[in-house]
Amino acid sequence: MGLKTDARRAVKLAKNIIASRRSQRALAAALAERAPLEAGRYRIGVYFADGKVNLYQLRQWYRPLAELAKTHPVVVLSRASGAALALLDESPVPVAYVRRVADLEQLIHDQQLQLILYVNQNAKNFQMMRYGRRWHVFINHGESDKMYMTTNQFKAYDYALIAGDAARARLSKVLWDYDFDKRAIPIGRPQADHYEDGRELPYPDDGREVVLYAPTWEGDRAAAAYGSIASHGVALVTALLASGRHRVIYRPHPRSGVLDHEYEAANRTIIAAIGAANQADPTAMHVYDDGRELGWQLAAADIAVVDISAMVYDRLATGKPLLITRPVATEAEIDTNGYLSACEWLVAEPEPAERAGAAMLARIDEVAHDREALERLGHWVERYFGDTSPGAATARFHAAIDHLMAEWHRFAAEHVDDGLIDEHDVEGERAEAGADESAHG
Repeated sequence: MGLKTDARRAVKLAKNIIASRRSQRALAAALAERAPLEAGRYRIGVYFADGKVNLYQLRQWYRPLAELAKTHPVVVLSRASGAALALLDESPVPVAYVRRVADLEQLIHDQQLQLILYVNQNAKNFQMMRYGRRWHVFINHGESDKMYMTTNQFKAYDYALIAGDAARARLSKVLWDYDFDKRAIPIGRPQADHYEDGRELPYPDDGREVVLYAPTWEGDRAAAAYGSIASHGVALVTALLASGRHRVIYRPHPRSGVLDHEYEAANRTIIAAIGAANQADPTAMHVYDDGRELGWQLAAADIAVVDISAMVYDRLATGKPLLITRPVATEAEIDTNGYLSACEWLVAEPEPAERAGAAMLARIDEVAHDREALERLGHWVERYFGDTSPGAATARFHAAIDHLMAEWHRFAAEHVDDGLIDEHDVEGERAEAGADESAHG
């Protein structure tokens, strides 16, 4: 078993090296075709040190950032070649490729970045956070009650833009001596203002009830094993496809199956079943969705089935019927202080697949048409996001940015006589040189 594991790892490493070199060549060609960024133009940088696989964390900010850029010029700072190549193709705001610390410092020299926004907790964030005289702001890539949302890493940033009262209450239990009134700024969910973007849906309005099933990945430890594809997914989707009354939108997490072969196999089974159902009945028009855009699915579905993840709260922001899959792993940590204490659960009963699927289908029908459940949901929408009327969250997001920009100018005026400081990161360059030598040695 150990030899097989080592062999798989060696093959994966070799493939990653080949893919990295290929993307480096493609990126060099793409950058050569573009004019350099205009010096001194950008005031807001969005720092993204992850690879392409985690671009979903940044993609959900595309539309709010594009709207913000109409007022404050925004540039994305990408540290990985694969992600940078994709961003050059799809980002609605300009992109700078800053693989090395030296590249980062050159960008800082060329642009007067006043705010740096972070969508995740990548360890390389600290290579950017060493630079003072600017605000480092954590904006996250979603709202949820997962343990990720209560990390003490929030303290590393000057400010954090949070969703609302629930986020503040959650954080207040773990962040000691943290000035919430100053450093935690509630903005709601500005992405929700762009869910309904006027696009034509990929299916007709023919009376079928549309069910969004958007599971998360299997997780990298037992405490975070929230994924339901292997436990709920196959039986659930099979029952929905067979009902003749439902249309399925299946949107799995892009990392589904990266660690668990059983989970990967279940994901493939669902995708194949959707294809077979559409072939058998072309009018069914079920959707396997692996696209870049997230929003229309959340708004269009009559009911959503999601795992414990940010998708719970992305859907919650719509105020429409919602079911959460109950993790089968007893070790999975569930925060019972927030919405999950009163949500509508979907349980995978230990029954034959056909009976389990029928039970879950009945539960979906029950919640989709339960007026009292919808009223309870409204309470939690307010608790998590505040005012969700169209445009309200966007206005709060822009007001938060304007406030931080004003604060930057206030402090800049106070320190106008401080003179220049040396921001050259010698240690960072040495660390990179050592990493490159190890990688190629």
